[in-house]
Amino acid sequence: MRTIIIGGVAGGMSAATRLRRLDENAEIIVFEKGTEVSFANCGLPYFIGDVIKDRDDLLLQTPTSLNDRYNLDVRVNHEVIKITPNDSSVLVKNTKTNIEESFEYDNLILSMGASPFIPPIDGIENAFPLRDMYDVDRLVVATEQAVINNESAVVIGAGFIGVEVAENLKKRGLKVTIVELSPQVLPPLDIEMASYVAEDIIKNGVELRLNTSVEKITNKTVTLSTGEIIEAGMVVASIGVRPETKLASEAGLEIGERGGVVIDEFLRTSRANIYAIGDMVEKHDIQTGNSVLIPLANLANKQGRRAADIIVGRKPSSSAQALGTAIVKVFDLAIATTGASERLLKSQDRNFKAIHTHPLDHAGYYPGAETMHLKTLFDPETGELLGAQGIGSSSVAKKIDVIATAIFGNIKANELIDLELAYAPPYGSAKDPINMIGYISENILQGENTISPDQIPSECTLVDVRTKEEYYEGTIPGAINIPLDELRSRINEFPKKNVVVFCQMGQRGHNAISILKQLKIESSNLDGGYETWMSFEKAKNI
Repeated sequence: MRTIIIGGVAGGMSAATRLRRLDENAEIIVFEKGTEVSFANCGLPYFIGDVIKDRDDLLLQTPTSLNDRYNLDVRVNHEVIKITPNDSSVLVKNTKTNIEESFEYDNLILSMGASPFIPPIDGIENAFPLRDMYDVDRLVVATEQAVINNESAVVIGAGFIGVEVAENLKKRGLKVTIVELSPQVLPPLDIEMASYVAEDIIKNGVELRLNTSVEKITNKTVTLSTGEIIEAGMVVASIGVRPETKLASEAGLEIGERGGVVIDEFLRTSRANIYAIGDMVEKHDIQTGNSVLIPLANLANKQGRRAADIIVGRKPSSSAQALGTAIVKVFDLAIATTGASERLLKSQDRNFKAIHTHPLDHAGYYPGAETMHLKTLFDPETGELLGAQGIGSSSVAKKIDVIATAIFGNIKANELIDLELAYAPPYGSAKDPINMIGYISENILQGENTISPDQIPSECTLVDVRTKEEYYEGTIPGAINIPLDELRSRINEFPKKNVVVFCQMGQRGHNAISILKQLKIESSNLDGGYETWMSFEKAKNI
């Protein structure tokens, strides 16, 4: 039984090694058109920044080590140029010798990943992509030359890879400008959350050009849609990726409306003995069932393992589902997301409620506590968790992972109250931020009114319940100040309806409307308080 795998990174190599562990007698051939296999592509930006100093540290395996340990026939510099499903064969070209050879297969696994999107920009050939070891080797040379020449760099695109590259070029001492077509950095985030990231990027000396496109690239300059010309010794294009589907399409395999290969729940393409995995396939959103493109290495690895299981006759649970849980480091911040964003839910006309919280990452009395910014989305009728975003210290990863697990396990937002999470002062709080999200969502499900900072009605009485000192340091325009501790004695200053109260982060506001409700005064608490309102304002001005 011969299984051929096209693509020797992430999913492809996970499939090959798993298949060997399950079947010692299987003939397994891996064709990789590049020079390396099983490299840590997520680590490439950090090699550019000299954080990872040894190139070999990025090479997890080699063809020799894979043969020694797993008895795999791994052939680099071998490009599959044609798939013939009717004959169950592939045509392979040795890119060093140009010799072509045909190979038959019993099962074929496609794991070609995704290719960088190359926009129709004048001079785009002068920009460096970043996909594989070949790309990173070229970028390292260009970076070193730019450092020697004291030149600047431009990064096109403020997605995950773009901001990682920008950070690492900055660490090498270059002046860096990020150019992004959308009005924010990290488009998967909602705009008010992205404002924290943009603020940190600017604080660290990287210039941002949002709502801006690149019109022309020369070997020394970049011309923007605004007319600005930026001097740049090097340009990195990080504008997103597209599924690598040329071979699949030419072979007659079904391509979906999102542009990826269509697979069933068991990773099979429209040909029963051809499987497809990783960034090249359309996955199914766990919550909506819609087809989505999510280029993540962990999903590719998981699907590779599952493909091997299925080939040997095991029947695992569906392997084409995805939630899109991801995290990225940008200077001092960790930024994580899972599930749907507010923007996506609005596009689907989905009913939702947002909760913004700003907890400390561990007990405040223990030294070194830092503020996190969490946004949680849930259905206000059913309590179904829909998505979450987090920004702050490394502990953000844990919070988002817990919510991702809760979504996968169909745990309701208000049921987060009951999760028993590890606590000690250096690591967390007795009232864990996840539990607090549960408390807030329970209050909303039981009828407490909250309002988003971007939806404050023009006709309302806006009351700042913080202290006088906080009020005079800055408040929402038009707000009056009635501190929470004075509220009962000044209740006659409130109208009977259309009251919106706020504090710094939401807790005192909750206490205020609890009092007002019992006194028959119609009121709403501003979600996330003044801190969240400020994030919306920052987003307008960056």
